Amino acid sequence: MQITTSAAPWWQHSVCYEIYVRSFADGNGDGVGDLVGIEQRLPYLADLGVDSVWLTPFYPSPQHDHGYDVADYRDVDPLFGTLADFDAMLATAHDLGIRVIVDVVPNHTSSEHPWFHEALAAAPGSPARDRYVFRDGTGRNGERPPNNWVSVFGGPAWTRVPDGQWYLHLFDSQQPDLNWWNDEVHAELDDVLRFWLDRGVDGFRVDVAHGLYKQPDLVPRKRGDRLPHPMWDQPEVHEVYRRWRKLLDSYDGDRMAVAEACAGTPEAMARYIRPDELQQTFNFTWLEAPWSAAAFRKVVVDTFASVGLVGGTPTWVLSNHDVVRESTRYGGGPAGVARAKAAALTMLALPGSSYLYQGEELGLEQVDVPPHLRQDPAYHRGAEPEGRDGCRVPMPWSGDTAPYGFGTGEPWLPMPDDWAGLTVEAQQADEHSTLQFFRRALRLRREVTVGLPDQVQLLDSAPGTFAFRRGDLVCVVSCGSRTARLPDVAGELLLASGDGVADGRIAPDTAAWFRAR
Repeated sequence: MQITTSAAPWWQHSVCYEIYVRSFADGNGDGVGDLVGIEQRLPYLADLGVDSVWLTPFYPSPQHDHGYDVADYRDVDPLFGTLADFDAMLATAHDLGIRVIVDVVPNHTSSEHPWFHEALAAAPGSPARDRYVFRDGTGRNGERPPNNWVSVFGGPAWTRVPDGQWYLHLFDSQQPDLNWWNDEVHAELDDVLRFWLDRGVDGFRVDVAHGLYKQPDLVPRKRGDRLPHPMWDQPEVHEVYRRWRKLLDSYDGDRMAVAEACAGTPEAMARYIRPDELQQTFNFTWLEAPWSAAAFRKVVVDTFASVGLVGGTPTWVLSNHDVVRESTRYGGGPAGVARAKAAALTMLALPGSSYLYQGEELGLEQVDVPPHLRQDPAYHRGAEPEGRDGCRVPMPWSGDTAPYGFGTGEPWLPMPDDWAGLTVEAQQADEHSTLQFFRRALRLRREVTVGLPDQVQLLDSAPGTFAFRRGDLVCVVSCGSRTARLPDVAGELLLASGDGVADGRIAPDTAAWFRAR
């Protein structure tokens, strides 16, 4: 399990912090996070010890899918501020040594995008319609959808327009899919990337990177298909990323892109990070794994095997704005938080870059948002029984009651009444808090991983534990139900996620770093 590196670019071992823009910090008191709020809180992130941030979409949008329905790729939605606010935030981040990655959404636009307005006003078969995926319906009068494809958000993936044609939307009906067989779409997205690169962004997170191309004959899905192959991961998509890689490489500063590519197999995932394509792709296998030493070991083995196929760099992800927070996934309560800290410490010891989601460093759990206040379109279309709002509740910064310093107005999602002890302010004052643990872990990571090889040696360890060595760093995580003996190679204790490391043994729900004997 060897990853060969040369002079490492900044992103190769970065700790990147995802900022869900509308929930991070509200700078103007309207209850929604914004760019001014982000700029004000950047010193907190620098003190936390992250190297980079990823911002979810802040572009003009009707906000049907909280910004992932883009109406204008080259501006800032007034809800979040102005281009001047973005430039100021970017400059402050760079002054603090923090790189900035922004979301790009190439699979679809908003139905409010000027191109889609043009398409609706144009005739079937027109150049304006060819920018999207329009088709005639089936049935005697075209009253049925062109095929049986379904939306990720639930229901049919087709919506009919007044003249009888149908347009494709693999997500919400207000997110029409672009037609990547059209050269004008390629040119437009190239120009969008240049716009933000020219402003100084350091990289892009590519939303639905495995989408873009659809089989032009619109082959129906077959019953029992594990993946809807005609809709996803078509071979032509890789030519897009080869083109984008050349564009990124034409700028200085190691500009990069990380793919959100749910490609189905490790081999398919690896294709997105071949040497002439994107630099990284999210590795969701750890996020999907249960609390299990055997599962974690398999994640590490499979990840290195897949990126090794192309000489790529791994990424490690425990959480993001689309999934249940890991502290809840791991059981909730004190045990869930302890396990989340242990998993994070294990992840941070591995070669490659780690992606953290805002609030992870506070040990936040999933919030049960009342159904009548949920805003997630996936919930309202029936695709997500609980919706994704529970991991998107705004950050608690200070104070004893909501909105906990998030802003001065009522937050766009309700904040729990029992978060006073979880705020940044409260945890900064407690040396034993989850926040202080993350600060120590990130600081130590910078110190002890410099110069370590980009390979790990899996160690024999007690049942219920997973252990590996990376140079002179040894990491052990205990997922069992009783204390376990440490490997003989574990020497000086450097950091533990809990108090249960002593006398050559490690307690359950704990991870620790050691200097190798």
